[in-house]
Amino acid sequence: MVSQKRKKRNVDIILFIVLALGAVTMLLPLAWMISTSLKPKTEVLAIPPQWIPKNPQWDNYIKVFQMTPLLNGFINTIIVALSVTVVGTLSSSMAAFAFSKLNFKGKNKMFLALLGTIMIPFPVVMIPQFVLFTKLGWIDTLLPLIIPGLFGSVMTIFFLRQYMFGLPNSLIDAAKIDGCSYTRIFFKIILPLVKPALATQIILGFMGCWNDYLGPSIYLNTPEHSTVQVLIASFNSMYAIQSDYGLIMAASVISMVPILVIFALFQKQIIESIAITGIK
Repeated sequence: MVSQKRKKRNVDIILFIVLALGAVTMLLPLAWMISTSLKPKTEVLAIPPQWIPKNPQWDNYIKVFQMTPLLNGFINTIIVALSVTVVGTLSSSMAAFAFSKLNFKGKNKMFLALLGTIMIPFPVVMIPQFVLFTKLGWIDTLLPLIIPGLFGSVMTIFFLRQYMFGLPNSLIDAAKIDGCSYTRIFFKIILPLVKPALATQIILGFMGCWNDYLGPSIYLNTPEHSTVQVLIASFNSMYAIQSDYGLIMAASVISMVPILVIFALFQKQIIESIAITGIK
């Protein structure tokens, strides 16, 4: 008995060491990025590398905002991310509720057809979408990035549908007996029960919108209407030629801060969603 406990403890210690080394390895590029953002040109490529700058250049962060309309980029990205994640997740949850708990003709065929759209690569629809948005006069506006996302995401619908299958149908039957409509059942019963899954999808959706580069680079032309990722990409290409990696890393750190804040605030919901899904 004692030997088994000792063996288990040794295995736990080895696993902890391996995971700790993996975590440190993952954090090293992040630490190097933050360190480089505070360095002048002369220290960035110094050999041996200096992890702690001798004279931290905090004005690198100020220069980023002075050289690019980054504040406008933040505002544009927040508008797109919040509208798409909030409204799009609500639309996806409604569709997931219909596909999981309602009975109507052709439900499974419609859901399979919806899943089939995942196999269509974006380059196939990229040109038709661009032509359509051009005729609508939406180019160089945020509408091409917002309007399609308001109708939800196939992957979000699939995830929430699978989650809702775990909810007992007796709750819906009891609510229907009490005279509740499907709308009231959805908002009063279903949404509170799937709150952890919704939180996870909102966080992942916000991160996806915030880090999106391809869509904004296609539809947005002027810096004033661009999102933060497009502005940082153009900023990087401009200052990489001058080897001013301190400014480039400062811009990258600035773009990463909102994602870290969102994850820090909602990590409890993410962990809870994973735990509940594992139990089911």
